[in-house]
Amino acid sequence: MTQSYRASSYPAAIQGRQDIAIYPQVSGTVSNVCVKEGQRVRKGQSLFIIDQVPFKAALQMAQANVQAAEAAVATAQLVYDSKQALYADSVISQFDLQTSRNDLLTAKAQLAQAQAQEVTASNDMTYTMVLSPADGVIGTLLYREGALVSPSLPQPMTTVSDNSEMYVYFSISENKLLELCNEHGSMEEALAALPKVRLQLNNGSIYREEGYIETISGVIDASTGSVSVRAVFPNKGGLLHSGASGNIILPQAYPNSIVIPCNATFEIQDMIFVYKVVDGKAASCALNVLLANDAEHYIVTSGLNESDVIVTEGVGLLRDGSVIETMEE
Repeated sequence: MTQSYRASSYPAAIQGRQDIAIYPQVSGTVSNVCVKEGQRVRKGQSLFIIDQVPFKAALQMAQANVQAAEAAVATAQLVYDSKQALYADSVISQFDLQTSRNDLLTAKAQLAQAQAQEVTASNDMTYTMVLSPADGVIGTLLYREGALVSPSLPQPMTTVSDNSEMYVYFSISENKLLELCNEHGSMEEALAALPKVRLQLNNGSIYREEGYIETISGVIDASTGSVSVRAVFPNKGGLLHSGASGNIILPQAYPNSIVIPCNATFEIQDMIFVYKVVDGKAASCALNVLLANDAEHYIVTSGLNESDVIVTEGVGLLRDGSVIETMEE
């Protein structure tokens, strides 16, 4: 008896680790597109430049307003200081002193407003440079030079896909989930015990890197009776692309199982049989089997014991009761 594996295949959808929709934070005309579709970019790299002329003017105006407000504060401070001296000499009334103090507070408030407007204008000026929020690959460019854009665009300007690692989503049945949990005790233990998985690409080839199952959803989809599973695959060469499809190949271990070659069996009405050697004669025996990963062996789930002797060659020439001579090793 040995440990064998049988693979199950599940349709899967491939997505980047994160697909970030890029929207502008200010309205304006695109003056420069700094990237190309499919280009790999780094975090902080310029993607688009929105016409900066009106934002530069707004920033200069905001800076001028700050300077004017600072001058007004300085003037109000001088007046207030002078009124304090006059009040100390009983030249002016308490009302005049309080009025000058209120004027000073108003000037300071107007300065704070002007400074806030300067910050807003400075931020808007910065936002004319649309930067990549993460390392990744540029998707389709939906807006080119001359296009008018705004934060309320119906579609993003582009998408940055972080594809250093790829998420591959597939679904398993509720029964399969219960089987895993019963076998291992809990979902967490089942995740830890699951073997590495392979990915079959849409052209039928097998992706060269193995992946691992990272999460299993705790919610069963009532309409399908299945749960979503996410596997993670490295993507150093960039072969995998967000939006692609494929099949997850999930091997299932069968420890202490009996494995027999396929050519030792024969089929009658979709049932698999072997010939046991019983008292020196052939006796057909129905089996429950699963096809192993190599497609050349069966994993026997029931019908044979470890002590049974079966015929492995010339099965097609035998009938029940045929005399069998066994060879002692």
